[in-house]
Amino acid sequence: MFNIISIIIGHINQKIAAIGISAGVAVAFTNVVARYAFDASLVWATELTIFLFLWSVFFGAAYCFKKDAHIAVTVVLDIVPSRIAKIMLFVSHMVTFIFLSTISYYGYHYMLLIQELEEKSIDLWDLPMEYVYAVIPISFAFGAYRVAERIIVIIKTPHDKIVNLSEAQMVLSELGVKSDDTTNKNVKELNDMVKEVEKKTGGLL
Repeated sequence: MFNIISIIIGHINQKIAAIGISAGVAVAFTNVVARYAFDASLVWATELTIFLFLWSVFFGAAYCFKKDAHIAVTVVLDIVPSRIAKIMLFVSHMVTFIFLSTISYYGYHYMLLIQELEEKSIDLWDLPMEYVYAVIPISFAFGAYRVAERIIVIIKTPHDKIVNLSEAQMVLSELGVKSDDTTNKNVKELNDMVKEVEKKTGGLL
């Protein structure tokens, strides 16, 4: 059940982010061509481009929670005992979950207020603005769900393995490179390079 929900949310986030950015670029490009080549600017293009980019960014950010791709500074986690690191990770994810859930909740009520006020778009053929503002409660709820998944993983993971892999090493793992393969010279050199870069960037690789 939860796996199905996770897959559906992932597809929604990915598709909306991809379609939003692609359509936004296409509309903006078309408007630029129309303006400079034909001296006929599209009145609705600017507002539509903004809305498409907004939906793309919000759902793209929600998708990044699944990939754990948001910037995280792990310097402190690397120097504290693993038990403390696990507690810190749990607390930080709980704060994130509460924040995202709160924004989603109040975003939903704000959307209802916009609907009650019957606010409509000026340039997009009287499009009801609640459809545009719906991006806030939906995308933040998806993000909160992803963080909840991470919290469960943190709880189930033993403290001695909770920060065993850095973000960069997890990326290498997804690419099929085993970070614990010490027999492969190339892998060992790659891991040494990753660790050296992380030291110089403070974990912001």
